[in-house]
Amino acid sequence: MSGPWSALPRGLAAELRKEQQTIAAEIIREIRQQVPEFSRPLAGQFGAGIQHGVETALAEFTDLIEGARTENPERMRVYRALGRGELAEGRSLDALQAAYRLGARVAWRRYARVARRVGLGTEQLVVLAEAIFAHIDELAAASVRGYARAQADEAGALGRSRSQLLTLLSRNAPVAELERAAELADWPLPWELCAVALAPEGVARREGGRRRGLPDLVLAELDGPEPWVLVPEPDLYLRDGQVRALLEEYGGVVGPAVPPGQAGDSLRWARALRAALPPTVKGPVEGEAHLVALLLLADPALVRLIAARRLRALDDLTPKQRVRLGDTLLAWLQTNRGSAPDVAARLGIHPQTARQRLHQVQRVFGPALGDADTRFELEIALRARASRP
Repeated sequence: MSGPWSALPRGLAAELRKEQQTIAAEIIREIRQQVPEFSRPLAGQFGAGIQHGVETALAEFTDLIEGARTENPERMRVYRALGRGELAEGRSLDALQAAYRLGARVAWRRYARVARRVGLGTEQLVVLAEAIFAHIDELAAASVRGYARAQADEAGALGRSRSQLLTLLSRNAPVAELERAAELADWPLPWELCAVALAPEGVARREGGRRRGLPDLVLAELDGPEPWVLVPEPDLYLRDGQVRALLEEYGGVVGPAVPPGQAGDSLRWARALRAALPPTVKGPVEGEAHLVALLLLADPALVRLIAARRLRALDDLTPKQRVRLGDTLLAWLQTNRGSAPDVAARLGIHPQTARQRLHQVQRVFGPALGDADTRFELEIALRARASRP
């Protein structure tokens, strides 16, 4: 693509690239100081978007001078995402446009210093300034397009494409099909994602299907009987303030992080854990911390059958004795058939008390405890009885 940058010496790109990191840091510092809307800490999706946008813009500019940039239709995605992000934050484009202008001024000041140092003349400095502001105009136009597309998101083609993509993800569609759908939805397919199941009570009624400022790349289905959210790059987006607020308000259960082709599994596990939660549990629950519980929930009838058979030896005891001996046996199994002090430390009781209970366990279950398969089934039964996420 021709432009004023094509008239600059290609060797300038290497000199500019040497200062790219410090220029990016200065631009971000100036934006935070002079644009009030961007003055908050650069954390979560907001900070990642600004940081990535500035670094990408500087890298692209040096590529333009060097003549190395290819016409990739995906390269404007980051700037369209910045525009969509402004709408998600409930703002106009004024703040973002101000940030672009400020960034261009800082870049021009630093680039001009480098250009003079390498011996560029006055005419070439003029061309450099023209190239900087032409580049910024191109990026700003992409953000305007992203903002306009976001305004039509729910009602327009992009909204429908993302809804279709969400359905495919929930069904564990083949990766090739997901890639095609993600391209239509202008949604970069991540390496990893997770599903979040929300409490159905009141979500659709109170939210009316609105996204309420969620990050642009977080997909949501809030209208159905089983509302849920699809979160890409969980390490980043689960820290976003709006995402955390939604999870806290509607008791979100976060499914394990998985590749895109297993999004439906993450959703199934999150919903299973959500259904098993006691009503007293509020706020977000991390499925990663309850993988054993998820395994036990996979076939509750089979787990109940195992429990009925393996714990039958406790039936003649009082309820209090059953709980006490069951806890002692589970502690013994979880400490790899540990000693009385090991069991005592796990249960928080005196070693002599643990020793007495272990003798009772041996009397009740007898030689069966010497069989590895029996011990495994006993642990399943006792974990199922004790498991309360």
